[in-house]
Amino acid sequence: MPATAQESTKLTIATVHRPPFAFADTPQVRGFSIDLMRAIAKDLGREVSFEPQENFGDMFTKVKSGEVDGAAANISITTEREREMDFSQPIFGSGIKILLPIEGATLGLFSALFTWDIAALILGGLALLFGGGVLMWFFERRHQPYFDKPAREALFPSFWWALNLVVNGGFEERVPRSRMGRVFAVMLVVSSLFIVSIFVASITAAMTVNAIQSNVESIRDLENRRVATVAGSTSADFLDSNGIVYADYASPAEMFNAFELGVANAVVFDGPILAYYQQTTGAGKVRVLERTYRPENYGIVLPSGSPLKEEFDQVLLKFHVDGTYDDLLSKWFGNIYTPR
Repeated sequence: MPATAQESTKLTIATVHRPPFAFADTPQVRGFSIDLMRAIAKDLGREVSFEPQENFGDMFTKVKSGEVDGAAANISITTEREREMDFSQPIFGSGIKILLPIEGATLGLFSALFTWDIAALILGGLALLFGGGVLMWFFERRHQPYFDKPAREALFPSFWWALNLVVNGGFEERVPRSRMGRVFAVMLVVSSLFIVSIFVASITAAMTVNAIQSNVESIRDLENRRVATVAGSTSADFLDSNGIVYADYASPAEMFNAFELGVANAVVFDGPILAYYQQTTGAGKVRVLERTYRPENYGIVLPSGSPLKEEFDQVLLKFHVDGTYDDLLSKWFGNIYTPR
């Protein structure tokens, strides 16, 4: 019978591209989990090689079938996974967090107020005032000096009169004198009350929507957002359990690309990966909320019943004592993220 991966003196570890835990898109695989795995293998006096996979599903299939000795990346330890595979002791304390774009209050309010609907209201109001002023000129041009001028010269004065009528109640010395002028002036004032009310209501609604969308401080606030996560992740399970609608992507790279293009305006995923993205690609453009949802631990996953579990656990305990673990943590995370 062919030998399984565990029967070889060389360790074969599956992984996926999950910066900064595993950079698997280059010939030389690297990252926090990769360096930790190399240190474990060295301590055990064994060689190690890595087999990058497309996704977690492929990685777990390799582990469960015994084609590899284990897998290392940002692998959350869950009850469902422990039913089918073994895990080392935790190698990283993580949790689910929310990433959002940095939305300046001024820019956000500007974009909320200057919409096509509000622009149409403004243009409609100006057209009403201009048309009303022209009609008032037509009715009053032979009855008072203010309007007694050629049409071209009367355009702005007439508009200005209509604007003051609506805003200030008009000029006392320029009260309409013709019968039609007085009737029309009353109609103009009454109709302007409705127009101003509609305009104010539209502005208020826009400001309310902007406040709701900018103030995301809890998972429930995501109901007003286009949320993205990675398909099959614990973050997707978390969103499902909370009834949050989301779009799932095959990989973090696709998820972040959708976020950068504006297809999504919120990302729910592993805290350390979001923190790394915030410090690199998203520097100055995104923020990660402080609260951690559903705390999780990452571990090295192994085939069920693997004898390597005890060996790995002993080495990991040793690394926590002799400083090896802290050195790797400082190398890859520094001030980016502090494990919980």
